[in-house]
Amino acid sequence: MMQNVHLAPESDEDDLYSGYNDYNPTYDTEELENDTGFQQAVRTSHGRRPPVTAKIPSTAVTRPIATGYGDGISRPMTAVRAAGFTKAALRGSAFDPLGQSRGPAPPLETKNENSPEEKIRQLEKKINELVEESCIANSCGDLKLALEKAKDAGRKERVLVRQREQVTTPENINLDLTYSVLFNLASQYSANEMYAEALNTYQVIVKNKMFSNSGRLKVNMGNIYLKQRNYSKAIKFYRMALDQIPSVHKEMRIKIMQNIGVTFIKTGQYSDAINSFEHIMSMAPNLKAGFNLILSYFAIGDQEKMKKAFQKLIAVPLEIDDDDKYISPSDDPHTNLVIEAIKNDHLRQMERERKAMAEKYIMTAAKLIAPVIETSFAVGYDWCVEVVKASQYVELANDLEINKAITYLRQKDFNQAVDTLKMFEKKDSRVKSAAATNLSFLYYLENEFAQASSYADLAVNSDRYNPSALTNKGNTVFANGDFEKAAEFYKEALRNDSSCTEALYNIGLTYKKLNRLDEALECFLKLHAILRNSAQVLYQIANIHELMEDPNQAIEWLMQLISVVPTDSKALSKLGELYDSEGDKSQAFQYYYESYRYFPSNVEVIEWLGAYYIDTQFCEKAIQYFERASLIQPTQVKWQLMVASCFRRSGNYQKALDTYKNIHRKFPENVDCLRFLVRLCTDIGLKEVQEYATKLKRLEKMKEIREQRIKSGRDGSGSSRGKREGSAGSDSGQNSSASSKGERLSAKLRALPGTNEPYESSSNKKIDASYVDPLGPQIERPKTAAKKRTDEDDFADEELGDDLLPE
Repeated sequence: MMQNVHLAPESDEDDLYSGYNDYNPTYDTEELENDTGFQQAVRTSHGRRPPVTAKIPSTAVTRPIATGYGDGISRPMTAVRAAGFTKAALRGSAFDPLGQSRGPAPPLETKNENSPEEKIRQLEKKINELVEESCIANSCGDLKLALEKAKDAGRKERVLVRQREQVTTPENINLDLTYSVLFNLASQYSANEMYAEALNTYQVIVKNKMFSNSGRLKVNMGNIYLKQRNYSKAIKFYRMALDQIPSVHKEMRIKIMQNIGVTFIKTGQYSDAINSFEHIMSMAPNLKAGFNLILSYFAIGDQEKMKKAFQKLIAVPLEIDDDDKYISPSDDPHTNLVIEAIKNDHLRQMERERKAMAEKYIMTAAKLIAPVIETSFAVGYDWCVEVVKASQYVELANDLEINKAITYLRQKDFNQAVDTLKMFEKKDSRVKSAAATNLSFLYYLENEFAQASSYADLAVNSDRYNPSALTNKGNTVFANGDFEKAAEFYKEALRNDSSCTEALYNIGLTYKKLNRLDEALECFLKLHAILRNSAQVLYQIANIHELMEDPNQAIEWLMQLISVVPTDSKALSKLGELYDSEGDKSQAFQYYYESYRYFPSNVEVIEWLGAYYIDTQFCEKAIQYFERASLIQPTQVKWQLMVASCFRRSGNYQKALDTYKNIHRKFPENVDCLRFLVRLCTDIGLKEVQEYATKLKRLEKMKEIREQRIKSGRDGSGSSRGKREGSAGSDSGQNSSASSKGERLSAKLRALPGTNEPYESSSNKKIDASYVDPLGPQIERPKTAAKKRTDEDDFADEELGDDLLPE
């Protein structure tokens, strides 16, 4: 077999390793710098390399060299093509590596705006813009515009869905856009209190299984049911949302449980509410849950649990930085700039708000539970103070002590309040100033101005920038009549706190006392800009306009006043008085009558109404007002005389006579009543006329004797005679009530020895020496104020004879 096998002859050309060490200049990059042809190709513009003489003939023969002189495309001479070295036909062309000789690029393909895809994109953009505009309008408070934008976005979104269904498959519908449009629409419905529409929209979202995590929107539905007071459904939806939210979302679950607890409180299910809040306080304690837990325990009256809940509330971490962080520890300018920048930034403001909220919850809870957790509210307050002192809210302990004193005040226990406040005299300046301010206020109310002034000084010295202390000091100075100095204290209080409305009101009153009406009006107008519906401020502005003799402006401000307090009888009567002075009797009657309806015991209003009816010839209607006045002031004879006069004018002479006789029995020394009796008996023809005439004559003689004795015993007889003539019914111009001089005159008349006349000795009633008959003024000038009427005798046109008998 081996004889037929022929081995190939050995040859050098078939050596596996032949040519391994051969040198190929094509791949020699190190010799490019010495290659003159390559350097010439780089420097020249024709870009063609001249023929290269091979260094090794064997390689030059076996491998063709790119010369560029042959036909067709020449092979590149190196692995890296030279710029512009492509074709032989382009030999001699300019060097253009950027291809600028080819001209500008062709224009971009224009969009076809009529294509369905482009229309859909534009519509999506418009819907997104509408949703954004709706949200912005809501944040700006324009709820109506926000709802309109949301509705428009909803309409356009439905059009978009229909267009997408026609162009593409349903799987390509933009679910995120649909969700955002529906959610925004439901939110705007809820903001506009269109709860039924909001619930329907939320139902559309919740029932659509294509929307992921839509179940948590049941919280919003529960909130709407809570606003509608449908508490059972609210709890149901809260629990459904709680079931669909995974446990990893701990914060959201806590908030939903808090909503459930609040709803249970509203339904009165305090035990269930306690379970919810206890779970929250054990998992993630917060201030609101702690406060609501205290409320729930307070509702069921569990004292021990209230204490434990209060301690839990105190222990809730605030998670805010200490104030020391904002104090510069050194003089480093860079550090100071940083601290100055963060001292009042948004984070710092949020920390302040959180701390203020915590203090508010703690103070409110302490004031709520202190009276019930122990045998007395004082012991309860002491327990709360001790707990607060051991917590991070140490500074609240002093405020609780001051609240304890205020509670004593509400219970009318002034001595305990004073004792409690005096305990702060040795405390730090801020607390001492607050306690001294309250003490000054207490003593001022008790009219102990010396003590009030001393404690006001103590409050001011402890804290010069305490506006309440300065206001109290100004009040004590005001009470002593030093208005200029009081104004200075009020001004200083306003400089320390421009929002101190008490100081601004008091300085207005001070300027009013000093008759600086323009400045007073300016103060009250500033105060009106702060307190828009303050009845006191409105009245002061109206009163100043009245003092400035501007009744129209006074009426305008009083109209604003009765719009705030429509049942204020004083304001209504003042309006009636102003309209009366302007001559508008019908408007005056309307407001006087309204004032009488709300307060039927104002004698001035009753007198005006009676005079109005007499002037309009409705004497029968005037009777009821004068009778009410006689019930209010039974010792004033003029009201009963007016009643009798009304009966006489209405033609009921018998009733008038009976009324005069009744008046004579009650006031036997009244000259006017006797005169009316004489005249009536004369007109009717009764026999008693002689008896009444004799009594009248003797009474006048008695008065003459008394006048002579008084005149001889007093200097300045002119004034005495004027008062006696007034008591006899002449024009004296005195008011209806007896003055102090008139009372002294009556006392002297009673001290004189009496006569032997039976009616004189049997009378034990006080003589109204200063009496002025009101009957005449009611006839002549019934529409003016009572104090401005002239006193005229009703029978001034009748002259009686010397013997007082009719002819």
